[in-house]
Amino acid sequence: MIAMFVSSCDMKKEQTPPLIDREVFFDDPEIAGGRLSPDGSYISFLRPFEGTRNIWVKTLDADFDDALPVTRETKRPVMGYFWSRDGKFLLYVMDKGGDENFNIYAVDPKDASEGVIPEARNITNMEGVRAQIYHISRNDHDLMFVGLNNRDRAWHDLYSLKISTGELTLLRENTNRYTSWIFDHDDKLRMASLSRMDGTNELYRMDEDGETLLYSWTVLETAYPSSFQADNTHFYLVSNVGDDVNLTQLYLMNIETGEMELVEKDPENRADFGNLVVSDKTHEVLFTSYTDERTRRYFKNMEFEQHYNKVKSELGDVEISFFSPTRDERLWMVYAWADVDPGSIYLYDTQTKELSYQYSPRPNMPKEHLSPMTSIRYPSSDGLEIQAYLVLPKGFGEKNLPLIVYPHGGPWARDYWGYNPPAQFLANRGYAVLMPNFRGSTGFGKSFLNAGNKQWGDLMQDDITWGVKYLIDKGIADPERIGIYGGSYGGYATLAGLAFTPDLYAAGVSFVGPSNLITMINSFPPYWEAGRIVFHIRMGDPTTPEGEAQLIRQSPLFSADQIVAPLLVVQGDNDPRVVTAESDQIVVALRDRGFPVEYINAPDEGHGFARPVNLMAFVAATEKFLAEHVGGRYQETMTDEVAQRLEEITVDVSTVELE
Repeated sequence: MIAMFVSSCDMKKEQTPPLIDREVFFDDPEIAGGRLSPDGSYISFLRPFEGTRNIWVKTLDADFDDALPVTRETKRPVMGYFWSRDGKFLLYVMDKGGDENFNIYAVDPKDASEGVIPEARNITNMEGVRAQIYHISRNDHDLMFVGLNNRDRAWHDLYSLKISTGELTLLRENTNRYTSWIFDHDDKLRMASLSRMDGTNELYRMDEDGETLLYSWTVLETAYPSSFQADNTHFYLVSNVGDDVNLTQLYLMNIETGEMELVEKDPENRADFGNLVVSDKTHEVLFTSYTDERTRRYFKNMEFEQHYNKVKSELGDVEISFFSPTRDERLWMVYAWADVDPGSIYLYDTQTKELSYQYSPRPNMPKEHLSPMTSIRYPSSDGLEIQAYLVLPKGFGEKNLPLIVYPHGGPWARDYWGYNPPAQFLANRGYAVLMPNFRGSTGFGKSFLNAGNKQWGDLMQDDITWGVKYLIDKGIADPERIGIYGGSYGGYATLAGLAFTPDLYAAGVSFVGPSNLITMINSFPPYWEAGRIVFHIRMGDPTTPEGEAQLIRQSPLFSADQIVAPLLVVQGDNDPRVVTAESDQIVVALRDRGFPVEYINAPDEGHGFARPVNLMAFVAATEKFLAEHVGGRYQETMTDEVAQRLEEITVDVSTVELE
């Protein structure tokens, strides 16, 4: 019997995956963000240069190791970028320390050479101003159309912007609460949407002699224009307007008459309209898609469908996405990924039908040790069915597991099936991971979205709580080892879980989570003015006595005396959405009652951590904290740089003062 027991333990130990270094999950990818130049001569991509993610360029057939860096950002990583239509410039946006006041930068990659990195030009160059890009000209490749809130911080005026010189020309002064400007394929301003004081949204045709109302919808409805047809006389509109319409559907509207016809809705009647993919060359629709548990595609172009199926047959059981085509759409880049695969990038030639491997962002990830993601459904407290994703840790069995609940942010967003770095990281540490699409999540219809109205901390929280109960009842989760961790709304759900269901959780990690819903709403940045009424209606109105009372009751800060589980609070000091005071308040409330609380605040971050060293320090602290209080594994080692940074951003809670 003893020999059999030893053999059984050895077998279990062999099946337990090794501890994967956190840097494999969260450090800068070796290569990411690949894009083809419009003429197909070059591939650009993101890779660290002197410790910070920058843009690199190589000729199409060259090795990635022969590429040249074309930007030299040192303070913040380049998160994304694009080519100008003529391929002369690479453009990207950059803020300061996460404050989300973005300026637009342009760089000429042809100025790069061995040992020479060109200087990127700030072509908007305004302090405290947030630039928005509306349209890239098709006729004048040196021109783009942008919004700037330099005159009024709440509203963006419309400008044309010359890429080569940074010359700005005011086209429309926004004194009518416009929230977007919409151009056709000939660069003509055709429409604009605006938000009324009561939250009503309206879509106008912009004529030379005025504006004409085309469409309107309420706060509790969804509508948006998607794309013009080739002749610019009709445009596609996604909408769920109407008492008898639940799921968003795709319509076609005549821009002159306003007449609409239904194009399609989900054939399975399960999900909102997902995506309209249109050829940038011909303006033909290539396919539409819908996402419930997984994404379904409905092809409209037979030739593109053949290419898609050809690539899919070569790559096997993975999801694929075509992106960044050349101007003639002969060459495409293809992203292939799965729940247990961070993905790889390929180049596909539609003429020769050849598929060639380019790179993998995380080539050192041991995919064989990652854990599958499955979809589950369970009833909430009022019987409403909740869809969620569950990741069971590979090699740790399927019963009596420590569980981390990982609610998404938004809250008007959703989780998707696929590779999820935090979920896979936690699973590797031995935790089951639950990601619930609670009511108020998008994609499941108007009724499900609106069921979350004014339910922060109430039924929305029940949807999370009942997911935990479901896993306990199934024997999957150990009721004594339940943790909760999330960012933004997920951070709020963490605080609410600890404050409103104190007996359920053993620990929580709140990342940029609001603790006081009233002060959160009152501290929104000016350019969120159009969305303020949305929060009042969907979340709660602090300007009314009943709304104020509701928000106080739903704010974890005012139930901080009920928290009994250890809490780690994490904040970016420049966050314009959930300001530092939201974290400071809950930290002080717990400190002042003598309850231990840990606090990390990065002075150079905003609503999320962009710098890898900050992210790595946060992750190291989080996994140690969860291991101590929930019982998973953790990596004890870290680099000297990360250790130093963790010490620098860890706050002595005795020093926190409220303004």
